Amino acid sequence: MKPEPALADRFAAPGGMIPLDQAHAYLAERIAPAVSAEEVPLAACAGRVLAEDVVARVTSPPFANAAMDGFAFRAADLAAGAPLRVADRIAAGHPSLHRFAPGETARIFTGAPLPEGLDTVAMQEDCAEEEGGARVRIPASTAPGANVHRAGLDFSAGETVLEAGRRLRPQDVGMAAAAGYPRLKLRQRLRVAVFSTGDEVKEPGETLAPGEIYSSNRYALLALAAGLGCDTEDLGNLPDDLAVTARALARAAERVDLLITTGGVSVGGEDHVRAAVEREGAIHLWRLMVKPGKPTALGHVGRAAFVGLPGYPVSAQVMFMVFARPVILRLAGAVREPMLPQPLRVASASGYAKGTARREFVRARLETGPEGAPRARLYRVQDSVVLSSLVQSDGLADLRETTKRVEPGEMLDFIPYAALHH
Repeated sequence: MKPEPALADRFAAPGGMIPLDQAHAYLAERIAPAVSAEEVPLAACAGRVLAEDVVARVTSPPFANAAMDGFAFRAADLAAGAPLRVADRIAAGHPSLHRFAPGETARIFTGAPLPEGLDTVAMQEDCAEEEGGARVRIPASTAPGANVHRAGLDFSAGETVLEAGRRLRPQDVGMAAAAGYPRLKLRQRLRVAVFSTGDEVKEPGETLAPGEIYSSNRYALLALAAGLGCDTEDLGNLPDDLAVTARALARAAERVDLLITTGGVSVGGEDHVRAAVEREGAIHLWRLMVKPGKPTALGHVGRAAFVGLPGYPVSAQVMFMVFARPVILRLAGAVREPMLPQPLRVASASGYAKGTARREFVRARLETGPEGAPRARLYRVQDSVVLSSLVQSDGLADLRETTKRVEPGEMLDFIPYAALHH
């Protein structure tokens, strides 16, 4: 199938083994959102991607109000030193209709609008009521403007409070509500299909014959994609057959935005995925300068984007987190997110000899050091088939290409799985 020019240009990339930073820069430049926009009720917006800016329809707060329970008054009235006459009682949602004269105050409660002319609130516990509450003595030390939320303290009408391309967190949904929006225009959910590959792969629960293994990658990748807010489709396992693989990819590409496969993208005699993609579309990026996961591929089949991940379980999941994840986020419209989450800087609890000039993502567990500071203990076995290294660790230590060895106590970048799984 001949690739469409616009899509082919989107995924064009230089050949050779590519450093991850360069691959990330390429993704940021070339991958555009692949899904349209739709209006969604505010209560269902969390975790979705904002398709257009949210411009405040109101000012917040819309009026000056009391920051706490107490007494509202004119700061200038404190100069007289006399108690003030309590002329009204003001609760939230019930503005005062009284016109306050000099020397008058109001009993006021948190969130209640400040009457015209009054500019300061004294906390009730600092005040002394007299004459059965008819008058109140306010400390002379109360600063003018104290305990008042001025109008527009948070934002003003016409101000952009949320920018398009943001994945909405609970606080963002709250901001949209405060800005006056019952519904938001969001990107539709990205449709992602996942294949596993290999004649040796069987489904969990089936009886294994000699030489066979259970499928674990596909289930992990489906869970990872779902954690990013995608609509996922499990397309099962593909045999080691070029024609069957090509037909399955072509059919799936007609109804999804992204195809993800695991296995079959290396250079082995039974690695047919890359050839199948090239038959139905194109491979534009292949072989990253990383460990684990060098034979990762990016391309397209028909109108669907394609990410080919390695077959080893650790390689597949790590490369999903550091490469497929930013592909998904950008296809989904979350263009404001960094390629990788901001790492923590922690001390290493163990030494590690880096065996290659590639960038390595090393599984590590967080623990508490002797002085209470967190530190990362690198997992004892870093082989890509050891799935327990992911289960028994908390994240990835990011060791750059120039790093040759990590000494105990040396500071390193650590990215928690919690940041990579959403």
